[in-house]
Amino acid sequence: MAHRYLTTAIPYVNAAPHIGHALEIVAVDTIARRWRARGHRVRTLTGTDDNAFKNVEAARAAGVPVGEFVRRNGDAFESLIPRLGARFDDFLRTGSDARHRRGVERLWRRWAASGDLYRAEYEGWYCSGCEAFLDSAGAGAGRCDEHVQPAELVRERNWFFRLSRYQDSIDRAIREHRLVIEPAARRNEALATIARGLDDVSVSRAAERSSGWGIPVPDDPSQTIYVWIDALCNYITALDDDETIGTWWRSAEERVHVVGKGIIRFHALYWPALLLSAGLPLPTRLWVHDHLTVERAKIAKSAGNVVDPTRLVDEFGADALRWWLVRHHPLGVDADFTVASLVSDANTDLANTIGNLVTRTVTLVHRLRAGRVPTGAWRSRGQPTTCLDDALDTYDLARAAACVVDLARHANRRLDAQRPWELARSSEPDSARRIDAALAEAIGRCRQIVDLLEPFTPELAARCRAQLGAGPTVGAAVPAYRRLPATAS
Repeated sequence: MAHRYLTTAIPYVNAAPHIGHALEIVAVDTIARRWRARGHRVRTLTGTDDNAFKNVEAARAAGVPVGEFVRRNGDAFESLIPRLGARFDDFLRTGSDARHRRGVERLWRRWAASGDLYRAEYEGWYCSGCEAFLDSAGAGAGRCDEHVQPAELVRERNWFFRLSRYQDSIDRAIREHRLVIEPAARRNEALATIARGLDDVSVSRAAERSSGWGIPVPDDPSQTIYVWIDALCNYITALDDDETIGTWWRSAEERVHVVGKGIIRFHALYWPALLLSAGLPLPTRLWVHDHLTVERAKIAKSAGNVVDPTRLVDEFGADALRWWLVRHHPLGVDADFTVASLVSDANTDLANTIGNLVTRTVTLVHRLRAGRVPTGAWRSRGQPTTCLDDALDTYDLARAAACVVDLARHANRRLDAQRPWELARSSEPDSARRIDAALAEAIGRCRQIVDLLEPFTPELAARCRAQLGAGPTVGAAVPAYRRLPATAS
C-alpha cells in the first residue's frame, strides 16, 4: 500500500480567505479522496503563513494586536475547509504551532552544519507583495510583474544560503524526472531560470525591520528567518518527528506540492536546495496551477474583486462551488470566475445530467420492479476509471470531471436507447428479460458514476448513494440535485 503526501501552499493571513484560496483546498481534497479510494494511504496538509511582515502591516492598519489579528484570520481559513466539504489530516499555523518553530530551528542547524549559511551585505530590489527580493529580470525593471508595483531598494546585512552550490543538482533532478514539474511549461520555466544561473539567497531579515515578528535565527536574535524560508519548512515541520518524517517524506511513494504559478521559484529552486542541504529527499512532484481571476483581473483586495467562498457556499452549496473549481481548474491558463458560470455548470452537469440520470433510474426501478434491482450481468470494463485516474495523475482536474460527465451522458443515452418504460407495455416474450437487463445496467452504471463523482462533490454523491442503495433494493426517488435559480447573483 503506497504512502502519498499531498500539500497545498500556505497563504498569508493578512486578509480573509477568497475564492482563490478555496481552489487548492478543493483540488487537494479531490485528489486525496480518489487516491484513498484506490487503496493508497494519504496524508494531506494545509495551514497558514503567519510570520509574514505583511500580516504585521495589515494588523497595524486594522488597529488590532498582531497575534490576535493572525489568530482571527487563521480561524477563518481553517473553518473554510469543512464549509467546502473538505477534509485535511493536518492544519499547521506557522506562528503558533510549536512543531513549526522547533522544526525550523532544527533545519537551520542542518543547513549550518552543511556549510551553506554565511553572513553578507546585500542590496537589492524587494517586492513587499511577494515578500521577496526580485530576480535579475525583475530587478532590472525595478518592479514586480506579479504584483505590478514598484519595488523597494533594500540594503541589509543578512544570513545567506548557498543556493548556487545546488544549481547542477536541481537541474539534473528536474531533467531526470526525479522532481516532476507539471505542466511542462512550468518545468521549462524552472529550467530556464536555472540556466541563467542561481545566485545565493538572503534567508534572514533584521529583526528590527520585521518588528521582531517571526522566528529568530538560532544563536542570532538580531535576525529573523526570512518568511519564505520559514514557510517552505512547513511541509517537513508538520511531520515533526523522525518516525513520521520517515513514513511520509523519506519513504513515501509520492511527495506532492500543489502551488500557484506565482510561487514556482520558491518551490522548484529554493525548497529543493534546502532539502538537499538538510540531507532530505526532494518532493516527487510540483503541480502548478494558474490563477483564478474575476473580471479578467487577478484577485486583490485593492482591486475590489475579492469573492468570498463562504458566501458562495451559503448561497449555492459546497458542491456547486467545488464543481466549478474542478471544472475550470486553471492548468496552463487563468480561469475567470463568474456566478453565472457556476450556476450554469451546476445546473447542466449536476442537475440535468448526473442528478437526472440517478433519479430517473431509481424511478424506473420503483415503477417497473417495485424498487427491487434486477440481477444483471453488466460489468464495467475499467475504461471509465482509467480515464479519470489518468487525468488526476497529471493534475488535470477539469478533464477528470469531464470523464464523469461523459459517463453520465453515455448512461442516459443507453437508457434512452433501451427504453424499458416502453418494453413494459410490450407483449414480446423477452420483454421482461430486456427490462431486467436495462435496469441492471442502468443501476450498475449509476453506482459506478457516483463512486467516481464522490471526490468532486461528496454531498451530491452521498444523496445519490442513498437513492441507489448498495444491494437488491433502491431508496426513495427524489431529485438528487435541485437546479439553482438562473437569476441568482
